[in-house]
Amino acid sequence: MKFAHRFAYYLVGLVMGCFFVAAVYSGKDTRCNYFPNARVLNDLRNKPFHYSDKASQILAEKWIDTSDIKNCLKFGDVDFDKSNVKVGSGKLYTIDGKTTKNQQITLKVVNYSEKAVLQDIIKK
Repeated sequence: MKFAHRFAYYLVGLVMGCFFVAAVYSGKDTRCNYFPNARVLNDLRNKPFHYSDKASQILAEKWIDTSDIKNCLKFGDVDFDKSNVKVGSGKLYTIDGKTTKNQQITLKVVNYSEKAVLQDIIKK
């Protein structure tokens, strides 16, 4: 078989394979969360998020808003030394992050099986 024929077969197989891979992965919202920090933050972001009364009072003070909370849940660091503590039927996670004004904050979030509840916001 000539090189041109082998190359043509290769290209046909490559194009069909690319279409197959694109069709399989195009409709999926896939994420590669290999590290524990990314897994916890992704789990908290994907659940219904609620605010406790204390957290709602702190949010009413206007030095922090919900976009800061969302950024902390996306880019924050989970402090596992203080986290993974059983609270009722959930686990408490402590997340360190920053506001849009570069103010250091700490979020205390309880992760239940069906929802996540922000318990406290601490300004450092």
